[in-house]
Amino acid sequence: MITYTLLSSIMIIIVFLIELGILKSGLLSMRQFWISMTIVTFFQLLSNGFLTSQKIVNYNPALFSGWRIAYAPMEDIFFGFALVSLTMFIWTKIKPSQKKGKSKN
Repeated sequence: MITYTLLSSIMIIIVFLIELGILKSGLLSMRQFWISMTIVTFFQLLSNGFLTSQKIVNYNPALFSGWRIAYAPMEDIFFGFALVSLTMFIWTKIKPSQKKGKSKN
């Protein structure tokens, strides 16, 4: 059986491989990236903590490790990191370059 733990771990590895091997956006070495990920993770923990503590969201204990931070399973943290990071890597790589003195109207 493929568990949430396995899937989220694989996703982290895949995202890092895509960034380092294909996209090469350079975000991993930027302080701003890690600050933004800290902010995202904080709010992820806040919302996940509320949803799980109120029994709005339940997890099947057979499918994840059981390790939690503020009610959030580690797998949710991993998956959130992979999802947001990949989005940022791609966005940084494909954004149109802006030329000085020209605005898009």
